[in-house]
Amino acid sequence: MKQNWVLIVFLVIISVAAFFLVQSVKEGVRQTQQILQPFQKANNDLQTQIAELLHPTPTVIPDPVTYIHEIQALARLETIQYSVEKVITAETGQGRFDFLFGDKLLFVAHGIVVAGIDMKKIMPDDMKIRSGVLYVKLPPPEVFVATLDNEKSYVYYRETGVLTHGDVNLETTARQVAEAMIRKAAEEDNILTLAGHNAEAFLQKFFTALGYPTVIFTN
Repeated sequence: MKQNWVLIVFLVIISVAAFFLVQSVKEGVRQTQQILQPFQKANNDLQTQIAELLHPTPTVIPDPVTYIHEIQALARLETIQYSVEKVITAETGQGRFDFLFGDKLLFVAHGIVVAGIDMKKIMPDDMKIRSGVLYVKLPPPEVFVATLDNEKSYVYYRETGVLTHGDVNLETTARQVAEAMIRKAAEEDNILTLAGHNAEAFLQKFFTALGYPTVIFTN
């Protein structure tokens, strides 16, 4: 019986010693972790910096030259079209003997005038980005097409003298004058100004789609 008590006491002592040993080890581990924590944080920060150097996050800086290429692909941006009608009088051999040698015609000319912006004329210096605002200098508007609509244009009236068959070039001359007059009429009606305004409205939407909601057009 006495040996059993000795064994029990011995086991209790061993258990208590093991308990305190475990607690001591835990405390040592905790203190070690506290000591190593600043070094681990510094090591993690260093690893992050090294990773950023080896695998940097790309920074996107918009280059206006990219937009230059894209808008130049539009080539001639037609922004307005006019339909113009003019009545042209062409005559030759007029005077005292016009009833003998004269030739006169009235030509009703229907023409089309198209104006816009030639995008290929935009250069890199014409586009600048400041504080997220895109500044664009457009080339001046110009007339691309000023031509007759031959299906709608016609000779309304022609009168020739009794001794002539008429001037074979008179209608051609009338058509040439008609084209020039149609272009002049459109320009006098501010077709170029409207073409410029329409181009700015179109390109405003174009650049907004590219990510620049604020666009200022300069002269």
